[in-house]
Amino acid sequence: MESRLKIPLLFGQDVIHGYKTTFPIPLAEAASWDLKQIELAARIAAVEASASGIHWTFAPMVDISRDPRWGRVMEGAGEDTYLGSLIARARVLGFQGTGIGSVDAVMACAKHFAAYGAAIGGRDYNSVDMSLRTLWETYLPPFKAALDAGAATFMNSFNDLNGIPATGNVYLQREILKDKWGFTGFVVSDWGSIGEMIPHGYVANNKEAAQSAIMAGSDMDMESRAYKNHLAELVAENKVPLSVVDDAVRRVLRKKFELGLFDDPFRFSNAEREKKALNNKEHEKAAREIASSSIVLLKNENELLPLPKKGKKIAYIGPLVKEVKQNLGFWSIEMPDDSSYIVSQWQGMTEKLGKSNAPLYARGCGIADTSRAGFAEAIAVAKQADFVVLSVGEARDMSGEAKSRSSLRLPGVQEDLIKAIVATGKPVVICINAGRPLVFDWISDNVPAILYTWWLGSQAGHAIADVLFGDYNPSGKLPMTFPRSEGQIPIYYNYLNTGRPAPNDSFRFYRSAYIDESIYPKYEFGYGLSYTTFKYDNLKLDKNQMKADEFATLAIDVTNSGKYDGEEVVQLYIRDKVASVVRPMKELKGFEKIKLKAGETKTITFKISKSQLAFYNNNLEWITEPGEFELMIGSSSAKIHGKATLVLQ
Repeated sequence: MESRLKIPLLFGQDVIHGYKTTFPIPLAEAASWDLKQIELAARIAAVEASASGIHWTFAPMVDISRDPRWGRVMEGAGEDTYLGSLIARARVLGFQGTGIGSVDAVMACAKHFAAYGAAIGGRDYNSVDMSLRTLWETYLPPFKAALDAGAATFMNSFNDLNGIPATGNVYLQREILKDKWGFTGFVVSDWGSIGEMIPHGYVANNKEAAQSAIMAGSDMDMESRAYKNHLAELVAENKVPLSVVDDAVRRVLRKKFELGLFDDPFRFSNAEREKKALNNKEHEKAAREIASSSIVLLKNENELLPLPKKGKKIAYIGPLVKEVKQNLGFWSIEMPDDSSYIVSQWQGMTEKLGKSNAPLYARGCGIADTSRAGFAEAIAVAKQADFVVLSVGEARDMSGEAKSRSSLRLPGVQEDLIKAIVATGKPVVICINAGRPLVFDWISDNVPAILYTWWLGSQAGHAIADVLFGDYNPSGKLPMTFPRSEGQIPIYYNYLNTGRPAPNDSFRFYRSAYIDESIYPKYEFGYGLSYTTFKYDNLKLDKNQMKADEFATLAIDVTNSGKYDGEEVVQLYIRDKVASVVRPMKELKGFEKIKLKAGETKTITFKISKSQLAFYNNNLEWITEPGEFELMIGSSSAKIHGKATLVLQ
């Protein structure tokens, strides 16, 4: 394709969680709570993509979501604004490296601006209706963090926000992003979202859509053809000032200049560099480590895990044991070559155990079909083994864009297969592969050991085997709350209290509780076990009162009290006890992931500042108010090991 003015093309692709080397889905990466590893994953993705001629990735998705029915939770960092903001920053820094223009960097794109993750009912593309204070306090901060990290581009969202489609939303794109925040990059529409304002009922045709979008601040039209077909006409009719078009063009051209494409349109296309980048053993090593750290140990009754590598026979059963591409999850790049670089779960275990102690195998059933024809074989195989590992879950395309689900149960007859295997009396370990929190109450209550393995990418098999057999001690913590049933949704940890709070499940009537379900989730935000144990002790706050220009220091001793070396995520939560607007019961305001050898103790210190105590008041002013604040340190949002009270004067 030739350009009359010699303007180079810009090549973008959905490099969401890796290019050839595929990392865990973003929600799984968030479970690692390891910002350096998350940044490294994006860095490697950028190195590989840029060497293949890609200039621009449509990531990171920084939408906060509290509803696991929404399929795109797999693409974000979960329910918490603080954690999500730090992860947004890490991924932008990873994608853009030392800066766009470097041949190993790609332009990041913070999406979807804004509030897409709050779609009503968890139905993709659905309306969003919320207060502006909730928007500013919960949903906008990760975008601001991405902007502050230097995100080159933003993408608007499909949804309407309080009745105005985001694509045509002046408040979001002009007033907040470009004016208040001073964003100098460009805004691209989501796929077809300009034209989709027609079925929204906001404009009558594509011409009106083009006018609405460009005036609202959408600089580039992805796929609607509205700008291509109508902008010149709109300018000629004085319906769109030429200055508005010039500004949009200038923003796009500036990025092409920064990328160096005007000097050499092909500078990112280098066959030798591509071959080296796509066959880098260090990339594989990093993917294995990041996948291992993303696994969450949900249950380990009687220390069933880790499993022995020798002397015992293991049966590996389930529809996902020998799957290959399923391990990549949704939004993975389809490579033109074979799938030999993807390590299946079967390959990971067989290589770990060796030929002399090879595991037994039975598929048992398919992922979503209703046939029980394989149950008999699976039961027979289980009876021959000392331990059974079951690999179950969603198919990779059951979570992702346009993959909303009303039921979050295991599809097909997988739970029936699990019940049949548990009935054999053999010790059972479940690996649940999914792109979102699922509902699996019977499994939680009846299976002794459960690993949440998400979709871990091209090194999934090795990572799962490393955790199963103790070569890596699991350290993941949940970035989203796991409900007991779909009826609890939305459920999240940082809720507002009511005037009639239910202190526990015994208080059901005239309280903010269900009469037929617990008020508690199955697994809370921040939850995750280890093969070792950690003792929290000696909480100290250096001052009980603090002036606005001062800092307070909260410290606690954490001891690895078990027999394995391990990692722990120490979490700081804060509650503003009385304020001019109702505040959450607790909010994550800090965390530190630490490594401790067995028997080792470390003192973990958090510095408390005025900014951590601030909030948006009813006039959208960012303020702090004098009063009492409860400071909490825990191993999850529900398991608090120490509390202190700080008075802000």
